[in-house]
Amino acid sequence: MTSRTEERSVELAIGGMTCAACANRVEKRLNKLDGVTASVNFATEKARVSFDGAPTAVEELVAQVEKAGYTATVPRAEGSGEQEAAEEADPTRALRDRVVVSLALSVPVIAMAMVPALQFTYWQWASLALAAPVIVWGALPFHVSAWKNLRLGTATMDTLVSLGVTAAFLWSLYALFLGTAGTPGMTHPFEFTIARTDGSGNIYLEVAAGVTSFILLGKYFEARSKRRAGTALRALLELGAKEVTVLRDGREELVPVDRLAVGDHFVVRPGEKIATDGTVESGTSAVDMSMLTGESVPVEVSPGSTVVGATVNAGGRLVVRASRIGSDTQLAQMARLVEDAQNGKAAVQRLADRVSGVFVPVAIMIAVGTLGFWLGTGEPTAAAFTAAVAVLIIACPCALGLATPMALMMGTGRGAQLGILIKGPEVLESTRRVDTVVLDKTGTVTTGTMALAGVTAAPGQDEDELLRLAGALENASEHPIARAIAKGATERVGALPATEDFANIEGRGVQGVVDGHAVLVGRVALLQEWSQDLPEELADAIEAAESEGRTAVAVGWDGRARGVLVVSDTVKPTSAEAVRWFRELGLTPILLTGDNKAVARAVADEVGIEEVVAEVLPKDKVDVVTRLQAEGRTVAMVGDGVNDAAALAQADLGLSMGTGTDVAIEASDLTLVRGDLRAAADAVRLSRRTLGTIRGNLFWAFAYNAAALPIAAAGLLNPMLAGAAMAMSSVFVVTNSQRLRRFRPLTEPAPNE
Repeated sequence: MTSRTEERSVELAIGGMTCAACANRVEKRLNKLDGVTASVNFATEKARVSFDGAPTAVEELVAQVEKAGYTATVPRAEGSGEQEAAEEADPTRALRDRVVVSLALSVPVIAMAMVPALQFTYWQWASLALAAPVIVWGALPFHVSAWKNLRLGTATMDTLVSLGVTAAFLWSLYALFLGTAGTPGMTHPFEFTIARTDGSGNIYLEVAAGVTSFILLGKYFEARSKRRAGTALRALLELGAKEVTVLRDGREELVPVDRLAVGDHFVVRPGEKIATDGTVESGTSAVDMSMLTGESVPVEVSPGSTVVGATVNAGGRLVVRASRIGSDTQLAQMARLVEDAQNGKAAVQRLADRVSGVFVPVAIMIAVGTLGFWLGTGEPTAAAFTAAVAVLIIACPCALGLATPMALMMGTGRGAQLGILIKGPEVLESTRRVDTVVLDKTGTVTTGTMALAGVTAAPGQDEDELLRLAGALENASEHPIARAIAKGATERVGALPATEDFANIEGRGVQGVVDGHAVLVGRVALLQEWSQDLPEELADAIEAAESEGRTAVAVGWDGRARGVLVVSDTVKPTSAEAVRWFRELGLTPILLTGDNKAVARAVADEVGIEEVVAEVLPKDKVDVVTRLQAEGRTVAMVGDGVNDAAALAQADLGLSMGTGTDVAIEASDLTLVRGDLRAAADAVRLSRRTLGTIRGNLFWAFAYNAAALPIAAAGLLNPMLAGAAMAMSSVFVVTNSQRLRRFRPLTEPAPNE
């Protein structure tokens, strides 16, 4: 009996896709294979394929994709270095060069056609020399895509662009060489008369070159935003340590981290990153895990404690035994979470592609019908072809190439001035439907750094003296909580005295001599060891602080407990106002954090959030977003840490605080440079406004052409009128997009009228 073949999965990089329809085509072809389940993402240009079969099945998958007219490769492993980076840059650089050359050649062609004063004796031949490279070389991607679509019996906007550009070019060649357009001194008069003509004196080179250049410009902006798809994963993997100090035969040896093996013992000094997941064998310290867990308070570790790779040792020397390496570490698992979330997103169908699904075949049918009708009624062949070509030309909207990139440039430019970075047009579609905003606590709603939040002095004890002595002692410590106390004391009482005989009592606190006083700062147990029991007022202060999830440390000297200092992550002063704005935008705020429920509830109450999800791991954050989406909500996620990256990628709209990690920024759709949560509300408003502008641009780009189609089909479309319609639609798109420059944030008052 044949044994069941093992299920395998592979990721393929798909090349040659120009629209969402291409992704659907590749996906359908792969899914037709027995035992294959494929999902193709147009935004990331990747296919995730699960299948049963022998190793040769991968080659079969690649062959199927190539039969569909596209390319497929298995992405290479990390470490390809500069060559890989250069190859990734090539497509965008090549497209940029194509755009620059095409625009430089097209501008004089358009100017000569639209301004009679510029039409010198042989201007039409100069136009041909300038336009030909644009139409042949500049529009080559559209021609190649149209040919692929023709072989597959389908049509996209690329088909219409190629047909319109080719028709305009071929008819211009006919008019120049066989008609009267090549006559020296020929001009295109600036008039708006409607009359039937055989077209032999008209050239459409400016239309062909202009359409090519404008739509190439749109493709370039799209490609530039798509290039960022994989940078979140690279940034995440780069967080890990590159080298590690391994203990071998009693000696310390510095080796690359990829040579670390499970069971190896390695040393982590203060300030160093922990190389990989493991268990502490010796030493005690505080480990800053905020980048992975979101916990604002450093975690105390001692022998037997579990530590995670890429976190930072903030205290003493540790010896750790490696338990997981490479792809098994929590960091690598988080990278997979980000990748899965990105690939799992539904490919965004471009608005133009959706409309073109109907518009393209209708326009082609009208052109063919126009040709047949006029030939059937006995009109001259030249006049019939003129009418058919006019339909194709007017059906290929010049303004369509400007509709999205122009609004996007204005919207993103204004956003950049306000500290809001929008990554691409696909981001905007989600902002219209968002109804829930999930807010990470640490670094987003709060500052993400520990600060002195409260001081309680024992009866008869001066607060300033308490802060001065405790701050001086903590100033000698490297612990994050100690640094917060020292900073707070300095801000309140000024310069701190020197400390003598400083000592760190592992896991309990610190002691030393300040101004002749033997001072203790740390846990209650430390003071009790020195017979310094806390009076009721101080015990109540500690209990109150801990009930709110804050960290309280006791202070004593000269044989008596003197006070309690409370340290916590502080709420940003603008967070409550931002939450109110979210509600006004129709969004339901939810607080999401890895901190405990008491901390989360206290922060939520302070800023006005009702729903709280606390004590969640990075994977749980993704699950929370997924659960909300399964409930039918459209979710925006605001975060700043590595632990938020996967959830940002999974959310319908990801917003990262620019004060956070590169990983979170790259995994998000919008970046808030200012680190002010109010900017998130402005980002949603600006995105919605930009999307509305794009929709308006697209509508009018098609409306001008749709209105002119009957005139073109009737054979009454004067070439100057066609050019004017093109210019009017383009001018409208530009001026409509310019209105985004007047967008004002909620914090900025409107100018007096």
